Amino acid sequence: MERAGVGRAARVAGPLALLAGAAALLAGTAGLLAGCASAAAEGAGPGASCGATRTAANVPVIIKVTRGIVDCGTALQIENEYAAKIRAGQVPGNGGGAPVAISGWTCQGYPTPEVLSTGNASQCHTSGAAIVAVLPVPTPGTTMTTG
Repeated sequence: MERAGVGRAARVAGPLALLAGAAALLAGTAGLLAGCASAAAEGAGPGASCGATRTAANVPVIIKVTRGIVDCGTALQIENEYAAKIRAGQVPGNGGGAPVAISGWTCQGYPTPEVLSTGNASQCHTSGAAIVAVLPVPTPGTTMTTG
């Protein structure tokens, strides 16, 4: 049965236009997502922060790229594996200070005096890239307690 004033072609064209619009929206979104994936695959360069994690002693650190281009997911994974090896007693040296190989990276903790003066807790590197675990800078108004 025909609605008054609306032919069959008009009734079909409306839903088809809606479907075409939805398809265009999906195609555009897919293009944006592909762009984000390719940007993420490029990695982060020197000076970039890859996020936060914790040392083997459960101290918060920020992972920063110091050399080369590094995938941030890989950087966090390497730092987490390094901390896990120290916790498991698999890294020789005082508190795990000796160099250790982790998935193609070499990681090593800095001596305490250097940690206190620079804030850098450890470094992991390959032949073309390096990352450091940096203690967060205290914000104004925070206090440290001892005892």
